[in-house]
Amino acid sequence: MKMIIFAFAILFTTIAMAQDQKTKLPNVVLKTLDGKDVNSNTFSNNGKPFAIVVWATWCRPSLNQLSEIQEVFESWVDETGVKIIAISIDDARNKSKVAPLINHKDWGSYEHYIDSNEGFYKAMNIPFPPQTYLFNGKGELVWKKSGYKPDEYKELLEEIKKCSK
Repeated sequence: MKMIIFAFAILFTTIAMAQDQKTKLPNVVLKTLDGKDVNSNTFSNNGKPFAIVVWATWCRPSLNQLSEIQEVFESWVDETGVKIIAISIDDARNKSKVAPLINHKDWGSYEHYIDSNEGFYKAMNIPFPPQTYLFNGKGELVWKKSGYKPDEYKELLEEIKKCSK
């Protein structure tokens, strides 16, 4: 009996530690579009949910996702108060393409950062863009999604609504 209790204690401790590790944003320095440093572990939204979309200029699903969300984003903010943080993983060769693309696509409603050193990308163990992470008002990771297909932004909205209540 003691062995079973001990095994359960180890299991629950391991699960709790793994969940805690996954719910926190990494301590990684990103760049704003004008070159200022921002630490990703400071991201928040004044008690409201926020989503992080990790994207790249060369990734068609990323571009589609951010464009589709932009079309309905204003109503999302009105309904839930959500904030979208878009983190480009374009490397040093391509980071000069990020700001012109954002302006061309009219994605000015999002907060934008560049992770050209791949610190965030590696810390979050991202296999490929786009990756979407949803955090509740306490800054806890509540949902994540790999990849993107047309109209999947509706799934993100449903998850945002769940954690906005």
